[in-house]
Amino acid sequence: MSQKKFHFLKKAQMQMSVGTIVTIVLLMTVLVLGLVLTRTIFRSSTESIDQIDQAIQNEISKLFAEEGKKIVVYPTSRQISIKKDDDPRGFAFSIKNIGTEDMEFSYTIKADPNFNYGKCGSGFTPSKADSWVLTSAGSFSVVKGNSLDLPELVLIDISEDAPLCTVSYVVDIDEKSGVQYAQAKVFLTVQ
Repeated sequence: MSQKKFHFLKKAQMQMSVGTIVTIVLLMTVLVLGLVLTRTIFRSSTESIDQIDQAIQNEISKLFAEEGKKIVVYPTSRQISIKKDDDPRGFAFSIKNIGTEDMEFSYTIKADPNFNYGKCGSGFTPSKADSWVLTSAGSFSVVKGNSLDLPELVLIDISEDAPLCTVSYVVDIDEKSGVQYAQAKVFLTVQ
């Protein structure tokens, strides 16, 4: 091999290795910036959720103070709209123990049996609406004169085959003895 070809190959190798190093440095920079951006997005979304949760708690406390009710639902309109392709969403409720002693309560969320489900199509039944509710029952205790520390969140996950209509749900709160304590209705519109 001639000296000229050898010098040319050595120069080409040097340029290629410099180009490779520059590419690696640029890729690492982009990777680090991507990780920082992802971390920032997740941190801000977590902070937003905490702020929303605090705002809901403050609003529910204000409703109890203003209205003197046993049960409050948020949103106060008791109407929610969920698109079929949305993440699960829903409503929150809280109760106030107006009794003279600490009490145990249980709750159930069910499709309203008195609602006209024919508007949602002939094959639609209350049991189909019930299947959308992620947590349809639970229990908690409330100290006398107080309300729940954290409101109960009811999430609804709409199935892909859901009809576009409005469904009514009933929130029933019972005392431990089985006596009904409070009740509220919430209307869900599937979009």
